[in-house]
Amino acid sequence: MERIGLTTLVVVGSLAVSFSVLASNGGQGDEISLSGVVDLHVHAGPDSRPRSVDDFQAASLAKEAGMRAILLKNHFTMTADRAALAMRQVEGIEIFGGVVLNRAVGGINPEAVRQMVQFSGDRGKVVWLPTFDAEYYVTSSGSDEPFVAVLKEGVPLPEVVEVLELIGEHDLLLAMGHSSPGEVLRLIAEAKIRGVRKILVTHVFSQQATAEQMREMASEGALMEIDWLAVYSGGRTIDEYVSAIREYGAESFVMSSDLGQLGNPVHPAGWRDYIEAFQNAGVSAEEIDVMARRNPARLIGLEPW
Repeated sequence: MERIGLTTLVVVGSLAVSFSVLASNGGQGDEISLSGVVDLHVHAGPDSRPRSVDDFQAASLAKEAGMRAILLKNHFTMTADRAALAMRQVEGIEIFGGVVLNRAVGGINPEAVRQMVQFSGDRGKVVWLPTFDAEYYVTSSGSDEPFVAVLKEGVPLPEVVEVLELIGEHDLLLAMGHSSPGEVLRLIAEAKIRGVRKILVTHVFSQQATAEQMREMASEGALMEIDWLAVYSGGRTIDEYVSAIREYGAESFVMSSDLGQLGNPVHPAGWRDYIEAFQNAGVSAEEIDVMARRNPARLIGLEPW
C-alpha cells in the first residue's frame, strides 16, 4: 500500500498552521464514493495519545469526502461537547460523541451519563463500557494496573445496571468497549431487560470472540463492529471478515475505521481502502451499504439512508 503525504492548512483565529498527515492511495480508492457513510469510530485530537488530526480537521475531511456522519471517540474524556462545537465549525455533516466509562471519568459512573445527555446540542449518543481500563483488557495483557469491573461473580454490578437503565431511558447506543465476549453476552441479556434497544459489540474480532459467541451475539440482535484498523495494522484479515459476513449476514455488522492515530491514514482514505478490499473480496455493494450506511445510521438515530 502506497502512502502519500497530504498537507492541510488550518486557520485558528488569525494564525495559519500547516501540518502533514498520512493518507493511503489504494489505486482505485479515489474513485470509491463515500457518500452517506457513517463512521462510528473516529479518533481525533486533542487527546493524551498522538493523533493525526483534530476534531475539526476530521470533520472537514469527512465532509469533503461526502460522508454523512462521524462519531468522535476518546478513551479519556466525553466528546458530546466537542461534537457540538465541531458542528458549528463544519457544516454539512452530522457529528456525534459519547462517553467511555474508563477511570478518567470515574469508571462506571452513572452521573457521567446523566450529564452527557443534558449537554446542549444533543450530540451525545453513545456510552462505551470500559476500554483500556476494562478488566478483560487489563488482565489478559498480564498487567497489574487497576481495572474497572462490570461483573462480579457473573452478575452485573449495581452501577452497571444503573447505567444500562439510563441508556435505555434515553435511547442511547450501548457499546461494549473491551469487555470479554462472555461479559458481552451476559450484559446483552441484562441490557435488553433494562430497555436498551441498540447494542454494538466493539471490534468483535479484536476481542477474540469465537464463532459460537458471534452467532449468539447476532441472534440476540446485537450488531458487531468490524474496523479497518484491525486489518491495516492489527493482524486481522479481510477474509476473516468476509467469512463472518457470509455466516451471520451483513445485517449483523457495522463497518468503522477506528483511525486517527498519528502515522496512520486519515479516516476517508482508510474507508476507501476498506471498501475496495471488500469489493475485491466479492462483498456486494448492497452488503457494504448495509454495514457502512444503514446500520450505523440507525444506531445513532439518523433517518434511513
